[in-house]
Amino acid sequence: MSTPALPEASRLLAELIAGCFPDARGRFGPFGGRYVPETLIPALERLERGVREHLHEPDFQAQLTEQLTSWVGRPTALTFAARLSARWGAKLWLKREDLAHTGAHKINNAIGQALLAQRLGARRIVAETGAGQHGVASAAACARLGLPCTVYMGSIDMERQAPNVGRMRLLGAEVVPVTSGDRTLRAAIDEALRAWVSDPRATYYLLGSVVGPHPYPYLVRELQSVIGREARAQMLAATGALPDAVIACVGGGSNSMGAFHAFIADAAVEMIGVEAGGRGAGLGENAATLAFGRPGVLHGAYSMLLQNEDGQIRETHSVSAGLDYPGVGPEHALLAAIGRVHYQTAGDAEALAAVRALSECEGILPALESAHALAGAECWARANPGRSMLVCLSGRGDKDMSTLQQTLLGPQPS
Repeated sequence: MSTPALPEASRLLAELIAGCFPDARGRFGPFGGRYVPETLIPALERLERGVREHLHEPDFQAQLTEQLTSWVGRPTALTFAARLSARWGAKLWLKREDLAHTGAHKINNAIGQALLAQRLGARRIVAETGAGQHGVASAAACARLGLPCTVYMGSIDMERQAPNVGRMRLLGAEVVPVTSGDRTLRAAIDEALRAWVSDPRATYYLLGSVVGPHPYPYLVRELQSVIGREARAQMLAATGALPDAVIACVGGGSNSMGAFHAFIADAAVEMIGVEAGGRGAGLGENAATLAFGRPGVLHGAYSMLLQNEDGQIRETHSVSAGLDYPGVGPEHALLAAIGRVHYQTAGDAEALAAVRALSECEGILPALESAHALAGAECWARANPGRSMLVCLSGRGDKDMSTLQQTLLGPQPS
């Protein structure tokens, strides 16, 4: 089921460009809000005050910029993919978040929230992770600042992302396996929320995507928007023009929201979010929330969800652990509803083919999440020969070698 169109789409787009969202209730149009147990309201209100008081203050921004520059390695590179451009027929530029410290875009948000948590007096951090990259980023940021860190991770994801589990533990984090529910990212978020509810004053929940109750979708977007700001300036410097299209993968939606935000007001720039099409269109066969979902409440926010006719959240499937989530950030739901971003799907096989294409043509091994964006980019390129596209390469594929060994490489001779 497609995202419903809103009759006031042009007005909502104008308000979005003007910075009216989220509004005072934490809403992006009809989406977002704060649907949480009463015990968490004070903690969220404290966080909202902290965001308002600190996030855009010069001293906080200077501290964050110093960490992003000297520790994370920003700005990340903009790379022209010459051989793949020749193969696909359109000019492909890559925003290289795979080159950021810890190997993905997640570190931008993790260090920003950890610095904020420190200012708010938190004594410990809890986080959730799916593909493991947010967990690694949270563990690294906490080690950097001297904060204890506990990461909740679904037991299925722990099996397919074992290298990242080891990295988190080496960075000093406690990794707690989640064996309830679907044993993937949704269940990990549930457990992290429970841990926060049990001690909301001393504990800070470092949420990894643009999902959850207000102010998290706004906070994470602001911290990830460095991706789009850098990429916009880099494209202008390299080519003298903006790209014709910006393309990114969408699970919860943090890398894509970070990439899209700087281009929302540029009407000539097409924006495309690529969801995990998995094995097909049936419920439980994919994680394509905006393609097949309906509105509902999950993890504290009203957004688009994958659910059955009775409103029960369905298990999802994707070859990519980081996209294997039945919801999407409320700002993405608004962007889809007003038509500013076009959302499409790429299946497991298409993503795996994109991994091979980028690896063999450009010497860059992408994360399986990023490979979905590349699959969407190939489709766009075939239909738009000679034009330019910017793809957010959200992470590197080292963490996916176990899955790639089973799918692309096959058994090795003994």
